[in-house]
Amino acid sequence: MNNNQILLFVKIAETGSFTKAGLELNMTQPAVSRAISALEAELDVKLLLRDRRSGLMLTEVGKRVLIIFREILGGFNKVEQEVSAEKGLEKGLIRIGAFPVAAAYFVPKIIRSITDRYPGIDISVHEGSVAEVKEWLETRQIDAGLIIPPLEELETIPLFREKLYAVLPEGHPLGHSSIVHVKDLEQEPMMICRAGYEPPVIDLFRRADSELNVKYVVNSYSTALNMIKEGLAVGVLSELSLLAPPGNVIIRELSPDAHRDVHIAVHSLEEASIAVRLLIDTALKLFAEDGGLNPLINHSEE
Repeated sequence: MNNNQILLFVKIAETGSFTKAGLELNMTQPAVSRAISALEAELDVKLLLRDRRSGLMLTEVGKRVLIIFREILGGFNKVEQEVSAEKGLEKGLIRIGAFPVAAAYFVPKIIRSITDRYPGIDISVHEGSVAEVKEWLETRQIDAGLIIPPLEELETIPLFREKLYAVLPEGHPLGHSSIVHVKDLEQEPMMICRAGYEPPVIDLFRRADSELNVKYVVNSYSTALNMIKEGLAVGVLSELSLLAPPGNVIIRELSPDAHRDVHIAVHSLEEASIAVRLLIDTALKLFAEDGGLNPLINHSEE
């Protein structure tokens, strides 16, 4: 078993294809098949299964081995980074995951700041739901993730706290007040967005001793905004998702106040590579020291 076989297996698992993995690693299809056959023969287990309907699948032991192989590749990467740092040549790979609004707001600025100073560092971005980012961290598919608490079995650093606001369609009676009380939303059809919004919204209604009347559940905050715009429901959304709201919606302060925290999560801070520590330091300098948005939302009547 060698580094090339390990890398090949991980690429196959991530692309779901012998052909795609071979193209990425400049290997022919027969060479890919031989390498995987040799790996399975050496380990004396079946790692991959071919299914006509589902395509390429990992066996149960293959799923466990994949996590270990990612850790091994991460170890090789850490060695390369340590050697490069000793020579004064900053190199490395950072795989970062983020939920959509965090990917749009935080990630581009982080990448620009790092690559301007250290052009030898490569950064790959994986965008998905909060649940997907957590899964990618747990399976070592990414090195660091921007996610929303609560978190288990991951080490996190608070990065940013954003305020939550009531979002109403134009002409809604509650829009006449500068502050919307959660109790007043109790009978309203509510729009809930899955992208890390459920826990703080549920907690907000619990603290206000109010019933949450969920009418629609969507995955995208942009979908939520447009459905609110059409008068289908009202919603509670975060400051970052309201940087460029559509017309015909009203944004109002909430009572009681509500916030959503964004954390940087890694599997282990102690074992984090030089490149990942650089990512964390850069993100904290860019955002944690800001103390919030200044101000990004116009709260006047639309």
